Amino acid sequence: MSSNSVIVALDIGGTKISTGLVTSSGGLLFRRLEFTVQTSLMNSLSQITRLIQEAASQSPAGYSIAGVGLAVPGWFNQRAGTVWAPNIVGWDHIALPELLRQKVPFPLNIDSDRNAYVLGETWLGCAKGLEDVIFLAIGTGIGAGILSGGLLVNGHDGLAGSVGWFALQPQFQEIYARMGCFEAEASGRSIGRKAEERGLLEAESSQERGARAVVKAAEDGEPQAQALLEEAAQFIGMGVANLISALNPQMVVLGGGLFQQGDYLLSAVRREAARWGQPFAIARARLERSQLGEDAGLYGAARIAWNAVNSSGG
Repeated sequence: MSSNSVIVALDIGGTKISTGLVTSSGGLLFRRLEFTVQTSLMNSLSQITRLIQEAASQSPAGYSIAGVGLAVPGWFNQRAGTVWAPNIVGWDHIALPELLRQKVPFPLNIDSDRNAYVLGETWLGCAKGLEDVIFLAIGTGIGAGILSGGLLVNGHDGLAGSVGWFALQPQFQEIYARMGCFEAEASGRSIGRKAEERGLLEAESSQERGARAVVKAAEDGEPQAQALLEEAAQFIGMGVANLISALNPQMVVLGGGLFQQGDYLLSAVRREAARWGQPFAIARARLERSQLGEDAGLYGAARIAWNAVNSSGG
């Protein structure tokens, strides 16, 4: 494939879609961010098609489009070719590759956002060049992208990494049946919910914004906010320890906006993980915040497509 080629990359989320043109060396030639259409499946597909076309039209003179890479939320079943993403209207086990190939004139490559995160971070971020890495994404939900021996771990149906369902609390609560114990106790949405329930914040239109406010208050020394983050850090630390003990990675990368705001939460998670994990595995694993931040999924989507191009001999 000529060096004058680019990938159209899309990181699709329930709130926003990030679109970019990415070279084979990771250069970002174009970037756009807009809110995700949440009215119907057909309108959502039209938005994605339009964004691909608009990005392709921004390709510099002399550059060709080598393919399209999409990072999608929820569950991407590679064997069935379907996507289930309950945070996007109409995405209920839809045949997304088939639907888009009818509209997109470029080679199309799709994978889960979890896989995209770890591919992006090992390509251009803090885990660059490493082959045994876990990317733990903590935002509205919780999920993990897992690279073992340089290969993605997907499981039989593509559900590997659904760590929001880790059982970390022996007393079952009904909310665990809806979103999983780990996610119910330590996601950004859950931290915001608990802060509201405890009167630490005024009612917020977004519980994730509330979680960021809690992190800021903890960084500023507010005792109640620090106590809530310590509680969340216990669960996150146990989750990290379980991952390290089971998979023996070189690094666990912590992604999500909560870890981009100072060191209080990161330090607490490191401390808790060290308490719970297999001692030799914990001692050898680095625990770092994402270097790529909110762009990890975008670069990972590009890497998905570039890997396909390279494997085909293009």
